[in-house]
Amino acid sequence: MHVLVAEDDDVTVDLLTAALEEFGYQVTVAVDGLEALRLIRSGKFQLVISDWEMPGLNGLELCRRVRKRRGCSYTYFILLTSHSGVNNVVQGLDAGADDFLTKPFYPQELRVRLAVGQRILSMQSRDLIIFALAKLAESRDTETGAHLERIREYCRLLGAELSRSGPYADQIDGDFVELLYLTSPLHDIGKVGIPDQVLLKPGKLTPEEFSIMQQHTLIGAQTLAAVAEMNPQAGFLSMARDIALTHHERFDGTGYPHHLVGSNIPLSGRITALADVYDALTSKRVYKPAFSHETATNMIVEGRGAHFDPVVVDAFLQLTDDFQLIRQRFENTASVFDGERLKADPMEETSLAGVGK
Repeated sequence: MHVLVAEDDDVTVDLLTAALEEFGYQVTVAVDGLEALRLIRSGKFQLVISDWEMPGLNGLELCRRVRKRRGCSYTYFILLTSHSGVNNVVQGLDAGADDFLTKPFYPQELRVRLAVGQRILSMQSRDLIIFALAKLAESRDTETGAHLERIREYCRLLGAELSRSGPYADQIDGDFVELLYLTSPLHDIGKVGIPDQVLLKPGKLTPEEFSIMQQHTLIGAQTLAAVAEMNPQAGFLSMARDIALTHHERFDGTGYPHHLVGSNIPLSGRITALADVYDALTSKRVYKPAFSHETATNMIVEGRGAHFDPVVVDAFLQLTDDFQLIRQRFENTASVFDGERLKADPMEETSLAGVGK
C-alpha cells in the first residue's frame, strides 16, 4: 500500500522511509504542504503522514484542505509533531487528523498506527465493494424479492449459533459472523455472466441449460478473485469468493462445480448452501407456491449428511422460529439493494435436488 510522507526534514524522511519500507509500504515523499496536497488530489494516497511544521502549507492547514475535498475515498491522516499538550491535540483533531505520532517516533508505534488506519480504510472499501457487486448481481437477476436480505440474515443466525458450541465453535468468531452477513449476498454474482435465454427462462431448465447455469459459481469466484487482486487490502473478498464458488457443493460430493466432499467445502459455503435452499423452498415461483416452513424444514432434515453438513442442519433446527420470523419480516419488503419492488426468482426447481441453482 502507498504512503505519502509530507516532511521537509531529511533525517526524519530517511527514518520514516526506512521504517515504512521495512513494513512493506511503498513511500512517496513531498517536501512541503503544497506538493503534498497536489499528490493527495491525484487519488493515489489514502494513508498520509504529515509533519506539523512545513513550508508552503503546514500540517494543520493541509489536513483541513484534505477534509474539505469531496473525494470518493477517505484519507487517513497521521500528524507527525513535536508539539505536546491537550491544546495541540485538540487543534489537530479539530483540523481533521485521525492520529498523532510524536517526534522522535518509535518504528513499532508507527507500524501499529498505520495498521489501525488500514483497518479503517478496509472497512470503508469493504462496504462500497459489497454494495456495488450486489447491485451488479441484481442488475441481471432482478426477480429475487428480498432474497439477498433474507440470505444474509439466515447466514448470520446460523453463524452465531455455530459459534456458541459444537465442533465449529473454535472456527467462528464475531468477525466471521459479520463477514458472513456482509458477503453472503454475493453468492450468485456469477449470474451476471449467464445468457438471458437461460437466466431469465420462465420455467424448468433443460440439462444443457442447467449445465450453463452451473457456470455461475465459477464466474462468480473468478469475478471476486479479480476484484480482490485489484484491492489487496480487501481480505474479506476471500470469503465472498468461497461462498460464490461453493454454495452449490453438497456434503456428500454430489454438488457442483468441483464435487467437494464434507469439510473440503469451506464452512461459509456450507452455511450459505442451507440458507439458500431454505429461501428457495419457502419462496413463491411462477411454477409453484411457496412451501410452508414445516415442509421446507422436513426437506432440509432429509438432506442432512447428503446435501447439507449435519452440524449446520442441527444448528438450523435450533433456529426454526427465528427463520420464520425473518421470512415474515421480509415477505412483502422491497430489497435494500434495489429501490424498486422486486419479483420472485423463477429459476429455482421445486425439488430439493434443484433448489437454489
